[in-house]
Amino acid sequence: MLEGFVPWPEEFKQRYYARGYWEGRSMAAVFAEACARHGDRIAVVAGDERITYRQLDERATRLALHLWQLGIRPLQTVVVQLPNVPEFLYLYFALQKIGAIGLMALPPHRYHEISYFVQLTEATGYAVPERLGDDDLTALAARLQAEYPSLRHVLVHGRARQPGHHSLQELLHTEPGVPEAVLREVTIDPEDPAVFLLSGGTTGIPKIIPRTHNDYVYNSRAAGAVNDIRPGDALLVVLPIAHNFPLASPGVQAFLLAGARVVLSTSTRAADALPLIARERVTHLELVPALLVRWINDPLLREHDLSSVRIINTGGQKLQEEVKRRTEALLPHAKVQEVLGMAEGLLNFVRLDDPDEVRYTTVGRPVSPDDEIRIVDDDGADVPPGEIGELWTRGPYTLRGYFRAPEHNARAFTPDGFYKTGDLVRLHPSGNLIVEGRKKDLINRGGEKISAEEVENLILQHEAVLNVACVPMPDPVLGERMCAYVIPRGARAAEATLTLEDLTRFLVERGLAKFKLPERLELVDEFPMSAFGKVSKKDLAARIAAQVAAERAAAQGAQASAP
Repeated sequence: MLEGFVPWPEEFKQRYYARGYWEGRSMAAVFAEACARHGDRIAVVAGDERITYRQLDERATRLALHLWQLGIRPLQTVVVQLPNVPEFLYLYFALQKIGAIGLMALPPHRYHEISYFVQLTEATGYAVPERLGDDDLTALAARLQAEYPSLRHVLVHGRARQPGHHSLQELLHTEPGVPEAVLREVTIDPEDPAVFLLSGGTTGIPKIIPRTHNDYVYNSRAAGAVNDIRPGDALLVVLPIAHNFPLASPGVQAFLLAGARVVLSTSTRAADALPLIARERVTHLELVPALLVRWINDPLLREHDLSSVRIINTGGQKLQEEVKRRTEALLPHAKVQEVLGMAEGLLNFVRLDDPDEVRYTTVGRPVSPDDEIRIVDDDGADVPPGEIGELWTRGPYTLRGYFRAPEHNARAFTPDGFYKTGDLVRLHPSGNLIVEGRKKDLINRGGEKISAEEVENLILQHEAVLNVACVPMPDPVLGERMCAYVIPRGARAAEATLTLEDLTRFLVERGLAKFKLPERLELVDEFPMSAFGKVSKKDLAARIAAQVAAERAAAQGAQASAP
């Protein structure tokens, strides 16, 4: 067993095997079978390139043989930081074929994060694009190699200009020096980690989430079963493919298991994505709320035939009811299917046959019959149905511990294996969950706890508001007050006329308790985003704290200099 990996207890393993959740096969075997079954069907579309299932498997096999020849072996880690290009998928499946573990880094990560990942996992490889924006990632890779002796192999999407670096394109066009029979001799335990994902928190360096062969295949099968995926369907992959949502929930994995297509996009711009949706007759979208809001407010939406879109999955943050209704009015052939999911495991999907009011107001229910959930108070006691509490969970695809993080695990998991998600939810009469925010997404105003999500939901109903994020700002008397950052609708921030008085009057008219009213309004043109595509409230809170401190210092200075 890999040192630092927390396995499921034996009694749970036996249950998950007996009930068919775990197949006892490696991901390599499962996806090789899918590629053989679908053969000449198109699996991947990238620009003008159309890649069949057979070609996908052949290229992954060739690359796997090169990796073996380089010396990469089972349970060694390769940090993968590639954009949404076919080489990502070739490498992803190649690593599975040799039993190595791909750590799914994200495009914004740089030395601070990557060095931590390399050190903690003792990574033997690092896959990067030659350049990403203005940054030369091959230079970063060379620096990491000099600092960490374990990091022996650098795989480059593009030219390999450093000694010892290897171009993925060249490897894919070069005959390997070892026979394919080598791969048939590789022993892979399906209970071992197959993939390392990253936790989605906005504070600190992400924790490493081990996903096993057994649980990650089931993760995609269970998500795909409630997502209406048909063999002729197409998924647009526009979010970073390394994220759990577009990779496997249901993502690329479920679409390939179903014999469908995945369409890769390296741009989130409406001008690029919308014509691609129309051209490829995309049926499924997986988006974060901020991106969906941007697209449905872009005039280009009406210039393209998007009638093929049938399912729009959203995740990462709660999607407001008003946005769901407007999306379905603009795209009448589509249904918005919200997901409350996490890279740690648990996936809750609104069901497509749920009544509209349930689809619009909830985030769904677990996809597995053996997803166990509890909704608890601060003392860990179950709350009555309908009351708000923290969501705890365990199940056949939810981790039992972060990788090599025993101290954090002691806080994040109960002794009987429930993962404390940090999500504040309540149970809807339908059996679905309603998100009420994050446990840490509360503003403590003189002891009164205010859910930022609750206030944001109301503010979004204002006709002058396009998007909003409420964050705490420091106060010497109450500890915290609420600041509402608003992106105005139809005007740039400098030209908008919305005032704090307008906003608070609007909220009072809708019955919001006065202690919950925002006490400051900041109009902005965009929000800072985390590496996972979420609004970075941490950055907004830091920004307003700095502004408040500067204003306080200026006022004190003016008072001191007054005659």
